[in-house]
Amino acid sequence: MAKGLHNLIRLGEWQVDEKRRALGTLLTTVANMEGLLASLEAEIISEQAAATATPVEGGLIYGSYASAAIERRNNFHARIALVEEEITEAREELRLAYLDLKKYEIVQRQREEREAI
Repeated sequence: MAKGLHNLIRLGEWQVDEKRRALGTLLTTVANMEGLLASLEAEIISEQAAATATPVEGGLIYGSYASAAIERRNNFHARIALVEEEITEAREELRLAYLDLKKYEIVQRQREEREAI
């Protein structure tokens, strides 16, 4: 049975690593989207300055640009919110996998201590 626990521990470690990688991927995705959102905000400021510099042309063009930029901003916020929900779920899955691993390790340690006596 001790061999079985070693296999369960190894499997648990693998599952924890997989959950960590998945969480890392989601966190990277959010960071990338937040970077793109920051770039969009900088672009909006730049376009506002360009529209102010040439009021006639800028006034005609900026309105449609602003509408599209607002829609893009809203899409980024919505996608970030969805990924953050996935992050919450991934953290919970990681926590549960870690708890399972710790259970196996504790049982194994207790068995080893009993055998040592």
